[in-house]
Amino acid sequence: MKRQLAFLFCSALCSISVLPAFAQSDVYLCVDANGNKEYKNTGATSRCKKVDLPPMSTFPTPASKSAPSAKSATSPSDFPRVNDTVQKARDSDRKQILQDELRKEEQKLAAIRGEYNNGQPERQGNERNYAKYQERTATLKDDLARSEKNVEALKRELGNLK
Repeated sequence: MKRQLAFLFCSALCSISVLPAFAQSDVYLCVDANGNKEYKNTGATSRCKKVDLPPMSTFPTPASKSAPSAKSATSPSDFPRVNDTVQKARDSDRKQILQDELRKEEQKLAAIRGEYNNGQPERQGNERNYAKYQERTATLKDDLARSEKNVEALKRELGNLK
């Protein structure tokens, strides 16, 4: 109960405080037997020396602008431009590539579904051990899920094209 009250008191105090909080503690440089240097915030060993650091300085943040300036929104004059017909050809090529990938992934998905057979794939001759059969079934299930996600992603990508 006391901890809860202390936490609430500290929370309230921090929320109404106008002064920023600083987290600065002593820093020690420790050198191990191999000569490796390491900085720590505790210097419990004899191989550590306290490092004197200058005090932390703070600067107020500059006033933020609500809208970006027109200059930052424009491209530099030497920025390379692409002709509209070239861009349309590129977009067309991209769409064709995505459609080809989708067709191949759908064929792969159909093959995996056929082999998976609703979780009851046909046992192969080298699967006399039931554990091998279960392992192949689990792999097929993972492949099926991955292929379904690939098909969804390709369809989504094609839907996003202009």
